[in-house]
Amino acid sequence: MASQPKHPVDIVPPAPKLAALGLQHVLAFYAGAVIVPLLIASSLNLDAETTIHLINADLLTCGIATIIQSMGIGKHIGVRLPIVQGVTTTAVSPIIAIGLGATDGEGGVASLPTIYGAIIVAGLFTFFAAPVFGKVLRFFPPVVTGSVLLVMGTSLLAVSANDFVNYAEGVPATRDLLYGFGTLAVIILVQRFSSGFVGTLAVLIGLVLGTGVALALGDASFSEVSSSPALGITTPFYFGMPQFDLVAIFSLIIVMIITMVETTGDVFATGEIVKKRIRRDDVVRAIRADGVSTLVGGVMNSFPYTCFAQNVGLVRLTNVKSRWVAVAAAGFMIVLGLLPKAGAVVAAIPSPVLGGASLALFANVAWVGLQTIAKSDLSDGRNSVIVTSALGLAMLVTFKPEVASAFPEWAQTFVSSGMSIGAITAILLNLLFFHTSSASAQVSRADGKGVSLNELNEASREEFTAALRPLFNNETWPLELAWQSRPFSDVNELRAAIQVAVLTADAERRDALIHDYPAMDELLLASADEAANISADRGSLGLSELDDVQTERITELSAAYRERFGMPFVAYLDTNDTVDRVIDAGVRRLANSDAQEYRIALSEIVEIANDRFDILLADANPVRSSWDRKFTEVD
Repeated sequence: MASQPKHPVDIVPPAPKLAALGLQHVLAFYAGAVIVPLLIASSLNLDAETTIHLINADLLTCGIATIIQSMGIGKHIGVRLPIVQGVTTTAVSPIIAIGLGATDGEGGVASLPTIYGAIIVAGLFTFFAAPVFGKVLRFFPPVVTGSVLLVMGTSLLAVSANDFVNYAEGVPATRDLLYGFGTLAVIILVQRFSSGFVGTLAVLIGLVLGTGVALALGDASFSEVSSSPALGITTPFYFGMPQFDLVAIFSLIIVMIITMVETTGDVFATGEIVKKRIRRDDVVRAIRADGVSTLVGGVMNSFPYTCFAQNVGLVRLTNVKSRWVAVAAAGFMIVLGLLPKAGAVVAAIPSPVLGGASLALFANVAWVGLQTIAKSDLSDGRNSVIVTSALGLAMLVTFKPEVASAFPEWAQTFVSSGMSIGAITAILLNLLFFHTSSASAQVSRADGKGVSLNELNEASREEFTAALRPLFNNETWPLELAWQSRPFSDVNELRAAIQVAVLTADAERRDALIHDYPAMDELLLASADEAANISADRGSLGLSELDDVQTERITELSAAYRERFGMPFVAYLDTNDTVDRVIDAGVRRLANSDAQEYRIALSEIVEIANDRFDILLADANPVRSSWDRKFTEVD
């Protein structure tokens, strides 16, 4: 019997090619990896010798972490994909806050044991939480993870600003500003005029050129390189036995939860690139590897670990799918981690050059946060409150750190970190707005009176269907199927039951449901009164009248769609939609396969039902209805 061919992920390239590709990954990863210990050392007032040690420990454990993830340990740890592990930038702000809080703002080596104690516990938490992470994931929707990333990026800009001006009091030196702006300009120009692999090296090129100019002008020195030993290795608990602080531990657990979300996305992205199906167990093994790597980082004097997104992009760029390339890169990292002179070269980077590079990195973190928030319903006033409150409180602490001194000593580490207070605010407000609906929560019936969740749980099928009748046009079977899932603990569980009913029903019922909705030309070309009778959805009532060109386009599109798929062109209309945007989306959908478009049409109907469900909730709650209108009117 012929053996089954190996998947490209498991094929080992020839040694010369393996070494070259591994080195390529190291170059793409290097700047992002070493900048974290540099920033932490700078903010904690660590001396050059300690900084060099942190850089080497970081590179060594990056290599170990990458081997754990890409090669795997046993059957349950490591996703075994071409993934490079690196220190997460999201940990920088809370680590600095923990270090300064543990030493009354002094920093220094004395701050490190408390940091490493928190990292060790956060790593253990990540390892043991991996199997149940899917159940926790619903508490971290895009509005929460996006808010946290936005807060992290903006808070970290304060760290970059200090390096940018070389920690000057008053007016900074012109030369320092030129180094910072010059480094940033190089990074921008490389990204503008280079593509492919060179584009991934933009930050590294900026650091090298900025340091080179500073060296030529006498503003940088490599004196520590000559005095550093040629070979050295970090040892467990080099800076003393770990110390454990509850607030510090809590801060880093929040960081690790965010990295779990990031790792999940990176694993799915890598699986798509290498054409390997990702299952739930794969994600669990990847998160476990993050936990083990973070635990190793705490023991070996380094920091929390996660998948490096830039290396995922490099896999797509090179189309080299072998995980052994990542293992080869790990070998190079370990070698670099054993060379203190290599760490000394990195430690010699001038602060303004580092500030210019980190400014680009952390602004990009904030941008990723904005992109993530955009996946949420921006017209929902609750999401607006979550984002603005989290960002506002985080910036309050960032701009006025003395606010922390008004709190008890045990809370000052938490309150002094913009990232921590912003993250907790986003999480708690999401729980308040979306997960605390009690059995007394109400939806509005057709007669305008509210009905509680308790009443819905006890209602007959006919009463239940009548109460929620406005969610669908004429078909009521989704409500009848959802009724069978009673009792519901909150309105979100009720909403989910209705969604599941639509998406899992038999084909005959789903076909009838799709054909029960008007095609987009019927809806958009109807008069105002007719449109109100066809659909009470908020989005459809917000569209302006069509001109002749738009009328012709939507008519042709609806006809082409029906001919192509044999069903009406149904789409959920957001309050921010325009006619042209609806048409452009429809044209793109024409290129879908029949199966894909069928799923999309059902998803659009689910979104319409979600919107109508929100209207029922608002109509039953005058305070919430008024609050929603405030944000809708702003739009």
